[in-house]
Amino acid sequence: MGRLLSIDYGRKRCGIAVTDVLQIVPGGLCTVPTHTLADFLSDYFSREDVEAVVIGLPVQTDGTPSENQQRVRQFATQFRKRFTSKPLHFYDERFTSKIAHQAMLTGGLPKMRRRDKALVDEISACIILQDFMASRQ
Repeated sequence: MGRLLSIDYGRKRCGIAVTDVLQIVPGGLCTVPTHTLADFLSDYFSREDVEAVVIGLPVQTDGTPSENQQRVRQFATQFRKRFTSKPLHFYDERFTSKIAHQAMLTGGLPKMRRRDKALVDEISACIILQDFMASRQ
């Protein structure tokens, strides 16, 4: 059994989260600049056994596509061409940034740390992964 990896895809940077090898516990991994994401994934896949990838699908609260959805779908097309053996799943990422901010506040992170957009992206990727895992049960 391999890890699950999730991506909170953004125009400038992407948050990455992964599970343990038994797919029990998701955790934030890092944040990478969007333009280096494919190379990062290639390197990570060469070192770790990743069973599937989950990418957050940006949808507005009324269910319509957000402005970032087209970029996510373009990346997904490139991903499927480059990583043909890796299943790619979309997962609704509505409210993940708000939930991430709330988790940071509840966790007692200082104000300056809560303003770190990279950390918010990483936590959002973790929430996407956690919700995806819960939906499969």
